[in-house]
Amino acid sequence: MKKCKFIYLAMLGVFAVSTAQALPYDQKYWNQKLQIEPFRLPLPPVGYQVEYIDLNGDGKPDAIKSVTVNDTPILWLDDDGNMKKGDIEGDMINDCLLIDRNKDGIYGGQGDLIIDWVDTDDDGKADMQIVIEYPKKNTGEVWPNGHYMIMRDLDKDNIFNYINWNDFSLRCWDKNGVCDFYEDYSGQTMFMKIHTSTYDIKDLRLNWENPFLFYDEDGDGLTEMAIRFVDSPKIKDRSKPSNSYVNRQLEGRIDWVSMAVDLDNDNGPGNEFDFDFTIGFQGKGFDYTDQVHKVNNLRGMPEADKFFMDPRYRQLTEFLYPDHKSAKEMIFKRGEWSRVNFVYDEDDDCGRWERVEFYDPLDPFKIGWKNGGIDNNKQSDAAGDRGEWDMDNSGKGKLYVGKFDGRLHLYGAEWGCWRVDQNTEYYQGWDRLWINKNPKKFATVKYTDKNGNGFLDYVEYDMDGDGKFETVFDLKALGIDDRAKLIDVSSFTYRDYTKMMKRMSDGIWERAQTAVRVAHKYGLNTSWYAWWIEALSMREKYHRGYWLQYYLFQDLMNYGLRTGDKDLQQKLVVAYCSGNWKSLL
Repeated sequence: MKKCKFIYLAMLGVFAVSTAQALPYDQKYWNQKLQIEPFRLPLPPVGYQVEYIDLNGDGKPDAIKSVTVNDTPILWLDDDGNMKKGDIEGDMINDCLLIDRNKDGIYGGQGDLIIDWVDTDDDGKADMQIVIEYPKKNTGEVWPNGHYMIMRDLDKDNIFNYINWNDFSLRCWDKNGVCDFYEDYSGQTMFMKIHTSTYDIKDLRLNWENPFLFYDEDGDGLTEMAIRFVDSPKIKDRSKPSNSYVNRQLEGRIDWVSMAVDLDNDNGPGNEFDFDFTIGFQGKGFDYTDQVHKVNNLRGMPEADKFFMDPRYRQLTEFLYPDHKSAKEMIFKRGEWSRVNFVYDEDDDCGRWERVEFYDPLDPFKIGWKNGGIDNNKQSDAAGDRGEWDMDNSGKGKLYVGKFDGRLHLYGAEWGCWRVDQNTEYYQGWDRLWINKNPKKFATVKYTDKNGNGFLDYVEYDMDGDGKFETVFDLKALGIDDRAKLIDVSSFTYRDYTKMMKRMSDGIWERAQTAVRVAHKYGLNTSWYAWWIEALSMREKYHRGYWLQYYLFQDLMNYGLRTGDKDLQQKLVVAYCSGNWKSLL
């Protein structure tokens, strides 16, 4: 025992010597420019004497001038009156940090970064953080040229905007794992953001993404729903450039909304974001200037205004935006919409914080960003999602479960398109461009409302990827009633969504089990599809149940062809397209 103790102490001595030899780190903070995340503002070098400033003449320090990485000047402003001599940094409760990134001696000016923490409810913890990022130069181009972002910590986890402290940049997309973002997107939270500088915004109470709401509906600290509200600038003076000040102002009117939902509630550690579908609205929208939210404690001492190129944000007493409680009422009762968009993540690969990104009603067969296909949006999935579009809002955002496939569809959609990615090879993360690949060939299913009653009734399949539909199912010609019970989500709770998903997945799985019995009736060997026959979750029932039906249908059709049983083939088509497999038992 003594011998072991001696060895341990000897090892400690070696470690101490090794550590001493590694010092003094050039007297700088240890975590600078390493290949790991910095997570905090590096402290000034050891021995550096910070400068204390008394702004109001009361004999107490109100500001700290210091330096950080690369001798970058920084200024801490004390907004809660607790700064004292001996402090080398401010607090993250009610203080403001200004970083002179370009080292021009101006702290809150061009090229600089401002982070302001605000304790609005006086509980001793910040629940609001404002980040302002100014571009190197004021080019006159309003967008995108800077950042103005406000984070509200509603679930009190003390997580806010994520800053890269090596280069002092706002890094909202940095993440750990597949979809665990360092930015506070998880839980009951929200932010407001615009990609421009404060001096190019007339009314700082307004914002562009205003707001982005995240809902923790089951209290697990994760996000089950997200709603994005957008106040789009409108062209006011066509004689001026579209990106000029006059043409990039916010109006206090939401004209674009998206709602994303994790239908099967299968998010969890390692799978923090798993939205299954998104529904979106475009049009005149609604005025939100009556949605007033008072803000306490944002105003710092007036004597500090001189450090800011644009101190107006610190003088605000309120922000204007729809909140978690009013969101649905704003969308469904106040909103005037001319178009509804729908997308379903059929390959279940969406790891984004925002939503399942929309497809566009464009060419089913063109592929790639800005190439004029359904995946024209650079943040959409190259393949794997199903989009549907109601271009005149005839369906008022209602949904239904189609008889022909048991899946969720958009009522009123003129047409839709599913670009098949059966094995989830083309992954949608926060941005698909990093993958840098699109499928060269892909299967496509197109849906059309031929009779104009709001329900899709004409289904075309290009399963060999040659850009031509080789199979067509016309429900009307088959004598199948395309109508289904409408689903109004305007008053849905999250539990209503999960119940809907369970009914849908159970229904598809029940159909699949009946299809297996039909296959056995005709002597088919279903063991070939053993992988599809077992399902352990809601998602697996939904996904595997669909494909099991498809394979068995095709094999049964082939059986009818081999036996010359045309009557069976006709009955099979009707049974498959109506979901009534029992008719064949």
